[in-house]
Amino acid sequence: MLLLSALLCSACNVSVTDANDSAPAANAAAPVNGTVAAPAAANEAYDFQVVPEQNAWQANRIFQAQVQLDRLGFSPGVMDGKDGMSFKAALRGFQEANKLPVTGDYDQKTAIALLEGEARPTTWLVRIPADFARGPFFDMPKGMNEKAGLPALTYRNLLEKLAERFHTTPEFLVSINAPGTKVGAGTTIRVPAIENQPVAQIEGDERGWGATLASLGVAKDQPQADHLVVDKSEGLLKVYAADNRLIAQFRATMGSEHDPLPLGEWTIKGVARNPDYHYNPALFWDAGATDEKAVLKPGPNGPVGVVWIDLSKDHYGIHGTPEPQTIGRTESHGCVRLTNWDAARLAQMVKPGTKAKFQA
Repeated sequence: MLLLSALLCSACNVSVTDANDSAPAANAAAPVNGTVAAPAAANEAYDFQVVPEQNAWQANRIFQAQVQLDRLGFSPGVMDGKDGMSFKAALRGFQEANKLPVTGDYDQKTAIALLEGEARPTTWLVRIPADFARGPFFDMPKGMNEKAGLPALTYRNLLEKLAERFHTTPEFLVSINAPGTKVGAGTTIRVPAIENQPVAQIEGDERGWGATLASLGVAKDQPQADHLVVDKSEGLLKVYAADNRLIAQFRATMGSEHDPLPLGEWTIKGVARNPDYHYNPALFWDAGATDEKAVLKPGPNGPVGVVWIDLSKDHYGIHGTPEPQTIGRTESHGCVRLTNWDAARLAQMVKPGTKAKFQA
């Protein structure tokens, strides 16, 4: 099909199945990552082959910096080549971690520290693997009860799936490709240069978390967090090592007038990877009058995205989102929302007992 813009969660006050590791739930839908692939060929489903090109595509300096910040764990959220609030916040985190003046400006010192020794390109032309392109894909109804009728909350289409894999939006992919570019099995498309990841082998992983990580371009092995700080005024989730070094930072959406961020010190109780979502309309001020309790199957377009990080505050957690372009720009039902790829990365950094401070 031709490259088209995809149709682009509020989700807290919930209970989520399986709050520990990747244990399966009864009657869990499969696959949960929107890709059908036999186990022996699982890596092939996520093995994007780079197509050589004679003349490298010229990215603007902001996009070049965004790609490198993403690689280093100082996420700008969706990468779009724009010098906005999310980019400046990511720069401040990188500057703090590297003992530079914390200005949020992309100055010469910051550029040198960020890009020194970096020889990788900013974008690639890649060939889309057949299994990655296969789906299944579903249109997403608006209502929770209608969503509960789907076998999995997968991507709407291949373009949306490609955008999440390469940490951007369908609109940005359209903008960096030639008019008439097609997406489908075996076709070639320009994408941000986010490396392939193998399907991680994880003991007891019956919910396909290893494949989900690969589908998002997220490595299984991540630096381990000692504690987290969620800062409402900055709209950021910061990850610290035991010596209080900032080791990662993610743009976040948190709280609203109706459901404020629960300030205080909390503890991570567990991590539900590819969780079922238990919807209870009685817990939502904006629920429809005819809504009923329902269980929604897993998937990246579910209300909590691909992962739920459960907190010691009942019904509150840190989670992904089906709408990554809204992170930092909209409100939530009190929880902390990240892009799916950032939430997946964070899930590999924390464990039960990790402390999380929520501050104004």
